[in-house]
Amino acid sequence: MSLEQLNTYCVSKLEALRNRGVLKGSEKVIARIVTPEWIKKGWLPDAKEDKDTGPRYFLTGDDHPYLLMNSNSYLGLSLHPDVMAAEEKGVRNFGTGPGAVRFISGTYAPHIELEKRLAAFHQRESAMIYSAAYASVMGVLPALTHEETLIVSDELNHSSIINAIRLSRPAQKAIYKHLDMAELEHILSTHASTPHTGAAPIRRVLVITDGIFSMRGDHAPLNTVVEICRKYEQHFAEGIITIADDSHGVGAFGETGRGTEEYTQCRVDILIATLGKALGVNGGYVAASRPVIDYLREISPFYVYSNPITPSEALAAKKSLDILESSEGLARLNKIRALTTRFENGITDLGFETIPGKHPVTPLVVRDSQKTARLIQHLFKNRILATGLNYPVVPSGEEEIRFQINASHTTHDIDEVLRVLQDFND
Repeated sequence: MSLEQLNTYCVSKLEALRNRGVLKGSEKVIARIVTPEWIKKGWLPDAKEDKDTGPRYFLTGDDHPYLLMNSNSYLGLSLHPDVMAAEEKGVRNFGTGPGAVRFISGTYAPHIELEKRLAAFHQRESAMIYSAAYASVMGVLPALTHEETLIVSDELNHSSIINAIRLSRPAQKAIYKHLDMAELEHILSTHASTPHTGAAPIRRVLVITDGIFSMRGDHAPLNTVVEICRKYEQHFAEGIITIADDSHGVGAFGETGRGTEEYTQCRVDILIATLGKALGVNGGYVAASRPVIDYLREISPFYVYSNPITPSEALAAKKSLDILESSEGLARLNKIRALTTRFENGITDLGFETIPGKHPVTPLVVRDSQKTARLIQHLFKNRILATGLNYPVVPSGEEEIRFQINASHTTHDIDEVLRVLQDFND
């Protein structure tokens, strides 16, 4: 059949996005990376010998080196030689891919080893790996939702949670204002006192939140969330299950990198996170009780019918956990905390607005789409890669540039970005 009508529809939708100023457009393609070791050996002509710089990135068709300020690799482990060596060894021993889904012939020893390690890391009975954190959320939430379930969600939860709720089709859903614990309690108390609202009684409640909100760098008060849920769980036949997606928190937040749970000194019932951010590899996972994980292995389609991460990626992720739990890992965590404080103080001293917090996501709040675009272009002309966020990715009036600090950055890198921001004239 002809695609003519569909092509016309797609072109019109793209044009509408462009007119609204929210078209992401063509992607910048990274062609190669020059690490600090090679910079010191003279592979970066513009580098000065007395400057301690982090990695520089080259784009396709562009000979200029760029400073990357929008990477989720918070601990800098994606370029760690031990992590790369672990993945390379895995390829030699197991090949480049699993070749099948887990229940056929796609389960390898490194997958099992990593799952045991993740469970122990988070002090859970069990854990299982998905192909991505997005797939983890999409695979977990519908599997735990039935026709008598209420799902309660923070209004700024990640797209994966929003779409997972849609896929789940719960009996009812409720959204509370961002971090508004009073509204969360009001929702639960209302349903507890009138349990038969809707077509069927609410027997199970799922309360789900991001741990770290990736666009802002602020965190959910998980201790308060859990306390409120425990207060009302006896009013529902199957209780209230607390779930957190802490993909941006694990490895980058908390004293030892165990995320928002560690920072707030509490534990939710089900934890979802990623291997693809602070741990520097690929894939997602869920950690919970053994019965929950055993159940998900049997019925979660994003697990049952999708290939897992490669065995070599599993070995690389396990090595990343080794590093995170070592003195080197603690040093990297301390470094990103110090650099984040330096950058946050720097941008406020320049008169820019930010959202204070200890997470390495440091937003520069612009509150204007066009100004955000101009500032991004200014940064790019000065060889700094950053991400501008406009509506609908963030609410209208909260447009921002999301800077992300990682352990590969240096104080020279941070000061370079601040100098460029100081030169911006609007």
